[in-house]
Amino acid sequence: MATPDLDVVSFGEALVDLLPDTRGKLRNCERFEVHSGGAPANVAVGLARQGKKVAFAGVVGNDEFGHLLARKLADENIETHLRLSDEARTGMWFVALDERGDRSFFTPTGANSADKLVREADLSDALLARTRWLHVGSSAHVLPDARPALRDAVARAHARNIFVSFDPNLRMHLWRDERELQALVRDVFPRCSVVKLSLEEIELCTGQASPEAAAAWLVERGVQLACITLGPDGALLQRGGEIWRVPSPNVEVVDTTGAGDGFVAGLLAELGDAGPAAASPAIDAAARYACTVGAQVCTRLGAVAGLPTRNPLASRPLRR
Repeated sequence: MATPDLDVVSFGEALVDLLPDTRGKLRNCERFEVHSGGAPANVAVGLARQGKKVAFAGVVGNDEFGHLLARKLADENIETHLRLSDEARTGMWFVALDERGDRSFFTPTGANSADKLVREADLSDALLARTRWLHVGSSAHVLPDARPALRDAVARAHARNIFVSFDPNLRMHLWRDERELQALVRDVFPRCSVVKLSLEEIELCTGQASPEAAAAWLVERGVQLACITLGPDGALLQRGGEIWRVPSPNVEVVDTTGAGDGFVAGLLAELGDAGPAAASPAIDAAARYACTVGAQVCTRLGAVAGLPTRNPLASRPLRR
């Protein structure tokens, strides 16, 4: 088998985020600025800025925003494998920010955007064979016809001994029945090398109320490295019987959009070829750096503006 020439392939949704000119309700905004978005696409950008060789595969509309996303991803030195669809428009998300930088969303495209048309063939065997990691989410797989694409991608990667990173990044308003979402993510978990859940996601995904119980639940089901992000309180990670609790740096929060994507990008960049089997000090350092990248994202408006370029001190343990 040829040596992989890609560090990570990210598979799923690429969207346009429209960010407001003022905090508060969208009805009071006068102007919006266009940014690239979609969790797997954000992770791809974060990894590319860390110096990793990254590809992104997914579906966008054959429209102006679809071509804009193709350009923005290529400008980040990401190898793009986008299917331009005439069946649906590129996803658009308007983001509202409150005074703390917490966000809420409004989307006129909803579950009918082009990224939800993803199919198994949109991640080719040829592309998958070139990578060490596959990163996936859940939001591109809302429609029943798109769910096999997620299960299939993860199964193929697992069969090839490719590391699988899964951040469900739940968007509950897209799902008619949360039980379908729960069944999908629970099907995927056992084949995952790394799973990242936020504190708000653990109960639906695992049935557990505490981060400690949720991480243990994931590990019991075969996840090699379970990560529960805790917002400003950092993160909890578990591998087998080992547990890490790491802090997040204090930052002035402008916008929390994309913080979890930054965490994943920082974590995968640090884990690298060793994956979840890295030595314990390396896991600790990777978790700390992931928290640092996630916090850095919160200092800028939008999901990608705050994603940092490679920090030469990244592997050193960080203190508050």
